[in-house]
Amino acid sequence: MMKRRHILHLGLLSTGSALLPAAEFLPQSTTFIGADRFQQIVARALAENWAGLPMGERVARFGLAMRGTKYVAWTLEIDDRVESPSANFNGLDCWTFFETALGLARMIAKRQRSYTPSDLLQQIEWTRYRGGVCNGNYLDRIHYLDEWFTDNAARGNIRNVTGSVGPLVRLTGRANDEMSLNPRLYRYLQANPALVPALSRIEKQLERVPFDFIPKAQVAGCEPRIRSGDILGIVTNRPHVFCSHVGLAVRMEDGVCRFMHASATQKRVIVDKSVHEYLNAFKSHAGIVVGRPV
Repeated sequence: MMKRRHILHLGLLSTGSALLPAAEFLPQSTTFIGADRFQQIVARALAENWAGLPMGERVARFGLAMRGTKYVAWTLEIDDRVESPSANFNGLDCWTFFETALGLARMIAKRQRSYTPSDLLQQIEWTRYRGGVCNGNYLDRIHYLDEWFTDNAARGNIRNVTGSVGPLVRLTGRANDEMSLNPRLYRYLQANPALVPALSRIEKQLERVPFDFIPKAQVAGCEPRIRSGDILGIVTNRPHVFCSHVGLAVRMEDGVCRFMHASATQKRVIVDKSVHEYLNAFKSHAGIVVGRPV
């Protein structure tokens, strides 16, 4: 049976009611890459008192601090069998970019003189895994953004504000089974094909959850209601998945609400066009869902 390695450092989870140790099933030489960069960003956050910013502004500030970081795909796939919270400041994909910015913003809310990789990994565990708990198993992790929104909203980590930002349409008649159809693309599933039936059952459950989004034709009119630090899930027209990309909203000095993300085409973290211009640049993009960190 896999044993949970309890790191001695303790941190306060978002409930504010329990102190729990971070769960780390693999050594930090594997799970935490770029510790020097982490400390540089944290030192700046402490010097400039980012903890005093509103939550959304804090998330956006950490996102901007990672601008220019190299895009690296599959940064969540770090082992063949053992699942463990992880972070990589030398390379980010779209999921790990927004999740790291969120984790850093949550981490410094608990004010202390210094922070360790375990402090961040604790926050990553809390948002990345179903119910906030990793037991070392691949299917503990939330693999689809629609479930991430639902799970984290239920636990008070975000509010799904899509309906208050703009008019909604419901996605219907779409399977949500991209991973079980393509297990060869995922390191853990390649090494453990017996996981695929259980993953397929999770996907079937997700397909039964109503999924509403703002169509991209309506987004330009909604942008004044989007805030810096909002998590923007990009809904796709592609079959077999609801969301194909994710990033953060950031309102720059010119007042334009832009899409900040780890871009596979630009090969780095960038501040892109306005949200609606970004959506309109891709025929496959159908619209957005909006999560507000709290």
